[in-house]
Amino acid sequence: MSESPLPGGFVNASVRVGDTVRRRPAARSGFVHELLELFERAGWEGAPRFLGTDEQGREVLGFLDGHVAWEAVQPAGVEGDESLARVAELIRRFHDLTAATSLAGREEVVCHNDLSPKNTVYRDLGAGLRPVAFIDWDLAAPGRRIHDVAHACWQYVNLGPDVTDAGEAARRVRLISDAYGLADRSELVDTILWWQERCWRGIEAAALAGDPAMVRLRRAGVVTEVRAAYRWVERHKRQLESALRP
Repeated sequence: MSESPLPGGFVNASVRVGDTVRRRPAARSGFVHELLELFERAGWEGAPRFLGTDEQGREVLGFLDGHVAWEAVQPAGVEGDESLARVAELIRRFHDLTAATSLAGREEVVCHNDLSPKNTVYRDLGAGLRPVAFIDWDLAAPGRRIHDVAHACWQYVNLGPDVTDAGEAARRVRLISDAYGLADRSELVDTILWWQERCWRGIEAAALAGDPAMVRLRRAGVVTEVRAAYRWVERHKRQLESALRP
């Protein structure tokens, strides 16, 4: 069957073959395959199905039809409050499915660790586009619930210098926290900052070590963008934290 490239691919290029996606196994693909199989056994449709490997040694995943938010300008509904709340609910669902499992180990849950609109599949459920699933689970690992919630706040609210209304951004961070049901929010903004610093420092270090994917990201200006986002959150830390208080 013919293969067609899928968007993205800074780190691992993917192609569509019929109703499947083919890609090279990642470093921790065995863990990810077990995680996807857990979701399948639970009947959760918020992640691709793992279907095995092909004759080229590539992992084979079920293709999730829908809209993936790659472009800077998105259709109505993708960035609305309803979609933000739905993202938080999806995160809570897979966190609850992985809590107290062998995959989570001694941690609270298994985290996706790269949640963003670019890793989200949206479909029109009758009231406009809404998130229905997450893709690209390569970085999934045991962790704390707040890690994924903080990453989602950063990415789905687009916290950074492009924000024109810090108060509105703070409200949307609160919306995600409420929809998830995050009990302790005292560390949330600090965890957003932790993610941003970890991201830009990690790309910079890996690029300096010669990692081709990280070199491409640095050349694309990602380090500069993330450092600017970090500084923005740092400047608006009090305002963001104030919105999270009861």
